[in-house]
Amino acid sequence: MPDQTADKSIAEARTPGTPGTPGAPGTSGTPLRNGLSRRRLLGTAGATGLVLGAAGGAVGYASAPSAATPLTSLGAGEVMFHGKHQPGITTPTQSRGHLVAFDLAPGAGRKEAAALLRRWSETARRLMAGEPAGQDDTDVARDAGPSSLTVTFGFGHGFFGRTGLEKQRPVALDPLPDFSSDQLDKKRSDGDLWVQIGADDALVAFHALRAIQKDAGSAARVRWQMNGFNRSPGATAHPMTARNLMGQVDGTRNPKPAEPDFDQRIFVPASGEPAWMANGSYAVVRRIRMLLDDWEKLSLKAQEDVIGRRKSDGAPLSGGDETTEMDLEKVDAEGNLVVPINAHARITRPDQNGGAAMLRRPFSFHDGIDADGVPDAGLLFVCWQADPLRGFVPVQRKLDRGDALSRFIRHEASGLFAVPGGAAEGEYVGQRLLEG
Repeated sequence: MPDQTADKSIAEARTPGTPGTPGAPGTSGTPLRNGLSRRRLLGTAGATGLVLGAAGGAVGYASAPSAATPLTSLGAGEVMFHGKHQPGITTPTQSRGHLVAFDLAPGAGRKEAAALLRRWSETARRLMAGEPAGQDDTDVARDAGPSSLTVTFGFGHGFFGRTGLEKQRPVALDPLPDFSSDQLDKKRSDGDLWVQIGADDALVAFHALRAIQKDAGSAARVRWQMNGFNRSPGATAHPMTARNLMGQVDGTRNPKPAEPDFDQRIFVPASGEPAWMANGSYAVVRRIRMLLDDWEKLSLKAQEDVIGRRKSDGAPLSGGDETTEMDLEKVDAEGNLVVPINAHARITRPDQNGGAAMLRRPFSFHDGIDADGVPDAGLLFVCWQADPLRGFVPVQRKLDRGDALSRFIRHEASGLFAVPGGAAEGEYVGQRLLEG
C-alpha cells in the first residue's frame, strides 16, 4: 500500500447551482413519470416526504410543508463522461465503489466487444448526467442526482487475443511479475474487461453496476466483483486525507495535477504507443486484506514505527505536520533512526524508488467475518500510471523485500488493465482500438 492517495483538491467533479424546484407529486407542479431525469428531481422534497403524523410523535415534523423544499445535497455533483481522459481517474474519491471484471463469452469477438463498449458508454453517459439508463431502467436511483457518479472502462491482457487484436496489445500490459508475498486467487484476478464505478451515494453506485451488468447481455460474463467504500465527503469538519481500516492517514504523498510532471507520470502521451492508448492510463488493481486482529494488538508506538508516521495526524515521525518533508537521516538520543529503516512511508517515497510514482485511488472493503471470527477487510488498491513497469512494479518489488507493513497485510487478488483515453462527443470508449 504505497503512501499515496487521490488529492482531494482535484476539481473534476462540478456541482451545479441549485436547480429549479418543480412541484411535488399531487401538487400543481410537474408530476413524476417514467423517464423523468433524476437531475430534475434533485433538490425536491415531496409534500408527503419526511413527515410523521401526530401519532408518530416525530419532533420537528408535525406537519407537511406547504410547498416542495429544496435540499442541498452531495447528489448534485456531476462529472462529465466525455473528455480527454476517462472519468474516475483524477475525480475526487467517492464514498462508494464497485470494481467488476468481465470475460468475453465463448464465441464473442471484436464485433461483439465493439457493440458492448458502445452500449456501456451510452449507459455511463446517461447515468453520469443523472438520467435513466434507457430501456428497462430499474428506478433504483430514480430520486437521486448524479452523485458524482463515474464509470471507467479498461481492457485486460486476454481481451486482445479474444478479439484478434494481439498486435494492438501494449507492451505495458505484459503480466505483472510474481511477488513473494502474493497469495493470489486466480478466480478473483485479471479479466478481459474491467469496470470501475464510483459515486457518493450507494444506490446510485449500485444502479450503475446493475445497468452495466445487464448491458453485458450475452457478450460477456462477470468474472469477479468487489465492493468498496470511503469516508463520505463532508464527514469531517474540513477536508482531510482519508484514513484506511488500520486507522492510518493514508495517502499523504499522492501526485497532484498541479505538479508539472503529473501528466507525464500518470497518462500515456498523445504521441505514445500504441496510438489508441493516447491520453489513457494503466490501472493496477489489488485486493489487499488487512490482518486487523494482529495489527490492533500492536501498541500505538509500534504501529507508528511500522508506518513511519504519527497515527493522529499523519505527520512523519521526524517531526512537523502531514505535509512536512520526511527527514530520513534524523536519529534519536540513542542514535537510532527516528523513521525506521523498514518503515512503509520510507520505502514508498518516490525519491527512494528512482522517482517511481503512481496515483492511488483506493476503496476500503469489508466482506464479513470468516468462520474463525477474523474480519475479511482491507483495501481495494487501485493505482494509475503511464507505465506500470515504471510506477507500480519497482515500488512493490521494494516493499516485497522488507516493508514492515507486510506482516499485517495479504495480497489476495490482482489485475492490470489498459484504460484508453476519454471518448469524444459521439464516440464510445475504446472505439479507436476496436474500429481502428
